[in-house]
Amino acid sequence: MYDLLLGQPFMSGTGLEASRAQALVAAMRQVELALAAEQEVHGLVPEGTADALQVHLDDGVFDMQALAEETVKGGNVAIPFVKQAKAALPNDLKRHFHKGATSQDIVDSALMLLLKPRLERCLSLLGQARQAGCTLMEAHRGTAMVGRTLMQQALPITFGAKVANWLWGLHLAECRLNDVTSSSLYVQLGGAVGVHSGLDEHGLPLMDGLATRLGLNAPLLPWHTNRQPILAIAGSLDAVAAGAEKIALDVALMCQTEVGELSEPAEAGVGESSSMPHKRNPVACARIRAAARQIHGNAGIIANAAAQPLERGLGEWHAEWAPLVDSVLLLEGVLETLAALLSGLEVHGEVMQRNLAVTGGAIMAEPAARVLVPALGSDTAKRIAREASETARAQGRPYADVLLEHPEVAGKVDASTLREAVRPELYIGSSQAQVERALKALS
Repeated sequence: MYDLLLGQPFMSGTGLEASRAQALVAAMRQVELALAAEQEVHGLVPEGTADALQVHLDDGVFDMQALAEETVKGGNVAIPFVKQAKAALPNDLKRHFHKGATSQDIVDSALMLLLKPRLERCLSLLGQARQAGCTLMEAHRGTAMVGRTLMQQALPITFGAKVANWLWGLHLAECRLNDVTSSSLYVQLGGAVGVHSGLDEHGLPLMDGLATRLGLNAPLLPWHTNRQPILAIAGSLDAVAAGAEKIALDVALMCQTEVGELSEPAEAGVGESSSMPHKRNPVACARIRAAARQIHGNAGIIANAAAQPLERGLGEWHAEWAPLVDSVLLLEGVLETLAALLSGLEVHGEVMQRNLAVTGGAIMAEPAARVLVPALGSDTAKRIAREASETARAQGRPYADVLLEHPEVAGKVDASTLREAVRPELYIGSSQAQVERALKALS
């Protein structure tokens, strides 16, 4: 299939292996067996039913190709799944299988079971990325570089402060994902129209008990056409993807040949061009950004399917499945790449220093004007600082020299004070304090 070459390379191999069709069927079976076990507790099926069902419903019972073909006819995999399961059961067990449940109960609950370990691994990878970022941030807390606004040189910052802001954004998204994973992966059990038809007073306690058995959260009510839980998952995935994509975008821009402040981790065969042997392409950043864009798109699909009609969606529910699972596997792949990127990122401090001097120091016009104001007044100081910056840029001369030679400045300010004021590495604001604050919060 085309996906092997065009889609799966952006996903987590570990996640893909754990999310094959067989894994979904195993999760559906787990839901059905847990439902039967809980119904035993409530006296709704004979004692021993769950164990008896388990004996008859092993892996060999289900024909995956037939499930796929029959899903086309029924609209969801639970319908042929239940048929195949009942065909494998003795007559005295058939009536106790899938009792009081509907297709959506099984599929939604199974999806939550399938995705839970994947989301937990995403959180683990986020922790690895955060730790690698903290190491990077601490090592470069004082590494001065130019800050850029509207893609142009602005004022100095430190690379440590840049990393601190990367990690803070990622941490906010991580908190959202953690909240969803710990408290919003709900079991689904409502029966045909969401009111536990045929289960009556046992319905809600049965739903709560099923959640406990499966290690999922118990919802207030069945959520067949209340898709807020799915929106919450998709939104948290989208937020983490955006946090990772921000880092990848900045790294890629700083890896440009003309900028050269960063390089992706060196690895044999990685980043090669098919036609230009000299290139070292930032492919990790490309993978992160490509996957993130798919996650953003999937979030839109899920949001557009969120308002579902009456007591069961007509195509909207069905439209959620693939983008939801794909997004989780894409994000797991993103975070594998991000953790490795931050762990091995090559930082070229000498190039950062060189780029601070590209304008001849003209980026320091603001602090220069502050020194000139007491002697020349505000308007004159700003004019001279601006004129000198243009001269320094045009002539490729040190900004301090041009300022001190200006006829309106010569002899009116202390030369050493002015030279210190326009040293970029000294004009870094709260960069180092931000690093300390971030390290304390995120380490």
